[in-house]
Amino acid sequence: MKTIAATALGLAFLAAPAIADSHASGDAEAGAKAFNKCKACHMIQDAEGNNIVKGGRTGPNLYGIAGRVAGTADYKYGASIVEAGENGLIWDEEQFSKYVADPKNFLAEYNDDKRAKSKMSFKLRKEDEQANVWAYLVSVGPQAAPEDGS
Repeated sequence: MKTIAATALGLAFLAAPAIADSHASGDAEAGAKAFNKCKACHMIQDAEGNNIVKGGRTGPNLYGIAGRVAGTADYKYGASIVEAGENGLIWDEEQFSKYVADPKNFLAEYNDDKRAKSKMSFKLRKEDEQANVWAYLVSVGPQAAPEDGS
């Protein structure tokens, strides 16, 4: 059984960029402004180390979050978010919006564990801001089309 779970997780890592939801319902420009609420804890830094948004380091780097398995970026995550990733949580707009609205409650429901905890205490409750921040993160992520259209 562990072999099957490990294989499934491995395949999820390989497939994530291919299945990443590059569609976003929000407004990326408005999301850039709304991300100001997030940058106290989160940065956006590409794989080469270039800062897209210089922010805090108490939360994980959000570059490339679209299609990523939860709890797998280079960051010391809490046990509940790692468990959610092991249980198949891949970030898309719907899951992201539910998580940022109430991280602790989301993890408790996703993991079916009332004792689940989240290191993220901030809640982004407005649905339009959730969609806009997601759109912004997708727009600056590795799947984003180049500005010049090439």
